[in-house]
Amino acid sequence: MGVVLVRGVQTSVLLMGLLRLLSGLVEIGGAIACLRYNSIPAALRINSMIGLAGPIFFLVVGGIGLVAVASRLSGVKVAALCLGMLLVLWGTSGLQ
Repeated sequence: MGVVLVRGVQTSVLLMGLLRLLSGLVEIGGAIACLRYNSIPAALRINSMIGLAGPIFFLVVGGIGLVAVASRLSGVKVAALCLGMLLVLWGTSGLQ
């Protein structure tokens, strides 16, 4: 089942949730910075930094989840999940 840290929440789930909260705070901070600087070039720079952070959070949170379930899945299924994460990144890379 996994290590329980806080009130029945598994450690990996807690970490995943906290990282997602941090990701959201980065997004909100970027939005506030865009408004504060009130400049299109500055907003583009801020947006590019946030654009780099999103996939990093995605991979780290997904990696934590994979590590948590890897012992319960076959190697083929773990590989399929990893491939799926990479395909999501590849498929969305040209959307900006």
